[in-house]
Amino acid sequence: MPKLTVDGIEVEVPPGSTVLQAIEAAGKEVPRFCYHERLSIAGNCRMCLVEIRPGPPKPAASCAMPAGDNMEVLTSSPMTQKARKGVMEFLLINHPLDCPICDQGGECDLQDQALFYGADTSRFEENKRAVADKDMGPLIKTTMTRCIHCTRCIRFAEEVAGVPTIGAVGRSEHMEITTLERAVASELSGNVIDLCPVGALTSKPYAFNARPWELRKTEGIDVFDALGANIRIDSRGPEVLRVLPRLNEEVNEEWLGDKSRFACDGLRRQRLDHPYVRRDGRLHPANWAEAFGAVQARFEGRSGTKIGAIAGDQVDAEAMLALKDLMQALGSPNLDCRQDGAAAVPGHRASYLFNSTVRGIEEADALLLIGCNPRWESPVLNARIRKRWLTGELCIGMIGDRYDLGYRYDHLGDGGQALRGVASGRNRFCAELKSATRPMLIIGTGALARSDGMAVLATAQRIAELNGLIREDWNGFNVLNRAASRVGGLDLGVVPGEGGADTEGMLSGAVDTLFLLGADEVDLSGLGGAFVIYQGHHGDAGAARADVILPGAAYTEKSGTWVNLEGRVQRSERATFPLGEAREDWAVLRALSDVLGSPLPYDSLPALRARLALMNPVFDTRDEIVPAEWHRTVVEGRVDDAPFASPVSNYYMTDPISRASETMAVCTEAFLAAETRDG
Repeated sequence: MPKLTVDGIEVEVPPGSTVLQAIEAAGKEVPRFCYHERLSIAGNCRMCLVEIRPGPPKPAASCAMPAGDNMEVLTSSPMTQKARKGVMEFLLINHPLDCPICDQGGECDLQDQALFYGADTSRFEENKRAVADKDMGPLIKTTMTRCIHCTRCIRFAEEVAGVPTIGAVGRSEHMEITTLERAVASELSGNVIDLCPVGALTSKPYAFNARPWELRKTEGIDVFDALGANIRIDSRGPEVLRVLPRLNEEVNEEWLGDKSRFACDGLRRQRLDHPYVRRDGRLHPANWAEAFGAVQARFEGRSGTKIGAIAGDQVDAEAMLALKDLMQALGSPNLDCRQDGAAAVPGHRASYLFNSTVRGIEEADALLLIGCNPRWESPVLNARIRKRWLTGELCIGMIGDRYDLGYRYDHLGDGGQALRGVASGRNRFCAELKSATRPMLIIGTGALARSDGMAVLATAQRIAELNGLIREDWNGFNVLNRAASRVGGLDLGVVPGEGGADTEGMLSGAVDTLFLLGADEVDLSGLGGAFVIYQGHHGDAGAARADVILPGAAYTEKSGTWVNLEGRVQRSERATFPLGEAREDWAVLRALSDVLGSPLPYDSLPALRARLALMNPVFDTRDEIVPAEWHRTVVEGRVDDAPFASPVSNYYMTDPISRASETMAVCTEAFLAAETRDG
């Protein structure tokens, strides 16, 4: 391991490290624009120049210089300071003086480094260069005159997103970053906004809305998929203005999907802000007493076996536990947290978890995808798969529809026949799985939500056991859940009780009174004249069919607990207050239980969370992985030959918030509708 000194501090770094990494290991700071630890080294900006002895009598770019034994690195010598001032002077030659109107103002690397490392005067008197703005689609606003050619956006699109639509044309001062007037068709495109060190690429929906020092910053958890990406919610007053990723190496690194980032404008539209009661075939505004009274009148004298409840995909664990306790108090066994009816074995966590963990993808050397489209179902997780694939050490096979996932895979077949072939050892991919040291499979909920879902689950588990995916130190069986609430609901047992109906049964007429807790992704046409109570935050499908509407809080408006697809318990804090008369979901259910004469045994959020931990000890942990014990599922039945298909047909609109978002509507038109027209 190379040993060198940085400003007199001796450090030892791993082989292959750069001088810049050695400087950081010594606790020193070195400015940079083009270097990013998750991207390849470009060495474009030259801002990271340092003096190295022994060596040539000129500064060296520390990001591209390998660290060597007995090097002496000087980060603040007169040569270094003069070089940095010169580089900064060149960078500012053509940079426009529009900081007062630039959305990057207050968060700009160029501003900060010009202050600390630049000179206080400029010798340039000629006219500045002007560059025409480029069209990068509905999400990315361009002001290319500000561009300093760091090429971070190019490298991100090529290396992380797998969509090489951003490039450079021309040379020297005539070089321009461009997409050739095409939108950046990637579900991760918004990350180039965070990567851009100047104001060349900014958020188009957020343009000119606020300054960063005006915003209240709250730590939250993304609920648009089951990954549970760590986010920062920036709000001003009652309004969420933007959502940014937070660093979490175990979950999302520092990336975020476009829907999670840009759909926040849907929080302002089509909201339910006070109760409604249906009279004479129409919904009329009401107060809480009238709404609760209508529910009480319906429940009075009614058998619990005729009452059912379905929890939606974005519901927090606290609300699901309150719903379960209320249904039990009413004597109802009809309860489910699976709107799509995906197969799982409650009580056996390994049957519904991403057991390898997200970070475990980087150890895998063989991967079998079954009936899923990770690019749309969890784009950040898909980027992790691509990251491992780029090393050349991951072999990927796919059973199901063909998708452009950003990496090559061996298409093994479309449906049940191919799955049975792998289970019987006849498929060519079995050799790859058996020879791998860390084999894994990922099965999507689209494959598990079919009528033969339990048989598909059992067959996938059999594949895992027969091909060495289950070992003492490794569990390669993974379910790619799409719903943020799914794992938490299964952990709490929000499933049918003895003799109870599941989602399909309740929607087919097994109950005459149905409680929908944020459940909008279900087909309500088979309910007939059933009485529907909808509790949620948007006037979506569930609210349109409801007889009573109880307004709830969106994920940014409450402190809630979610369990991500790998079983990691995470907590989100409240960024804004619920609109109008809306209240947090657990509080609404607690108040309703009093009216119904079955008060729930908690009056505060801490007491409810104590009951969460009592129901399942996993809720007593925070941001930890609790390994699940493996249990084989044995069922009778045969996997049907029908092709496996992902249930996501439009990445940009999968839930009430994104369907209410104008930004997501524009994305749908720009990417999906245009693709359909071109096709």
